[in-house]
Amino acid sequence: QVRLVESGGGLVQAGGSLRLSCAASGRTFSFYAMGWFRQAPGKDREFVAAINWSGGSTYSSDSVKGRFTISRDNAKNTVYLQMSSLEPEDTAVYYCAAYYGSVWSTPNVWGQGTQVTVSS
Repeated sequence: QVRLVESGGGLVQAGGSLRLSCAASGRTFSFYAMGWFRQAPGKDREFVAAINWSGGSTYSSDSVKGRFTISRDNAKNTVYLQMSSLEPEDTAVYYCAAYYGSVWSTPNVWGQGTQVTVSS
């Protein structure tokens, strides 16, 4: 069972940048596709971005495309979400997730989340 711990959230002004990190325990991190999701107050959790096991394929939602970049370092058991041109609408709790299957399946393991707040 992989365990995920997110970090890097905080308060940033609109137009600013943040990089989220998700550290995974376990030696099989490189076997898993990984993803980022977010949940804003009063809203459902939504998909943000995902990356396959090798890092060779990435996917992102239309709302963040061109602004957010997902990447991974399998040697460090870490997946990242680089967020740029942040908007107040990006304010949410961001969750890291691991997939036992493909990125189109439901994630199997979730982190505890990290708060991102974008002020206008």
